[in-house]
Amino acid sequence: MTRRLAATFGPDSRNRLDAATAPGIEGALAALETFYFAFNQRDSEVFARVWTDDALAQLNNPLGGILRGGTDIAALYDKVFHGPARVTVTFGDIVEYTGDGHALFAGRETGSYVVDGREVPLRIRTSRYFRYSGGRWAQFHHHGSIDDAAELAAYQAAVRG
Repeated sequence: MTRRLAATFGPDSRNRLDAATAPGIEGALAALETFYFAFNQRDSEVFARVWTDDALAQLNNPLGGILRGGTDIAALYDKVFHGPARVTVTFGDIVEYTGDGHALFAGRETGSYVVDGREVPLRIRTSRYFRYSGGRWAQFHHHGSIDDAAELAAYQAAVRG
């Protein structure tokens, strides 16, 4: 099934790990919302639980390049959460692609990061793939892109310190 979602997921997202055990689309949406809760609250423990621990989980984004394995992905974001920039995003303009036991959400993250007291806008094209496995929905893949090269370089420098 394909549909456009009216929902957005951002700083007001909730930790819905318990609901992410439901096998249908509501469980997948709970996992997606929990990801944005963990990211915006800088909660490394919940963040790691949203990702699968599968060695072939993959992150393709402006900070990590191509990184595989849920453990390594969580470790990268733990550094981001405790780094010099405070990043906040909202996922919106979402199209949901679902089938039995899998869900892909594609859209845009908008937000900002604050570094040295200066707030800088952030725009990222984003897709997130979740699969129902082991009695819960878990993220297996993420792709994010920043189109403007100067914005990308500034973001990388701010987050890496």
